[in-house]
Amino acid sequence: MNRKSAFATALTVLTFLTVLPLLLGVSACSDDPLAPFQPEISNVADNFALQATGVTRRTTTLDYTWSNSGAQATVNHSTTTTAGSARLVIRDGANTLVYDETLVPSLNEPTLTGASGNWKIQLVLADYSGTLNFRVQKTP
Repeated sequence: MNRKSAFATALTVLTFLTVLPLLLGVSACSDDPLAPFQPEISNVADNFALQATGVTRRTTTLDYTWSNSGAQATVNHSTTTTAGSARLVIRDGANTLVYDETLVPSLNEPTLTGASGNWKIQLVLADYSGTLNFRVQKTP
């Protein structure tokens, strides 16, 4: 193999390794504070869910934009807290506060009625340890 073809092969491999994470929907280097706990986040129209297991001592605020075609949502808590706190704050399409509660092991309740559109879901962790698990779904 000559020098030119060796360089071309190396460049192809480097490009592939750079692009592969983008194709898979992951990043090679993440600044997500939950990344070490392998979070599973599903954010599709009318259905948002987040789960992260074995979270330890995290203090951060995470913001998500979620499309809700309805005027209300149901929040399902299934979070285990061993230390600190995890608070869920939700604002509707008009940026009006429709939900603000600490995540607990078992709770299923509606948000206030609001405006459809792009809702803001904010997760506020304060020295949190435990397993995060919650779902927000459009109320039929």
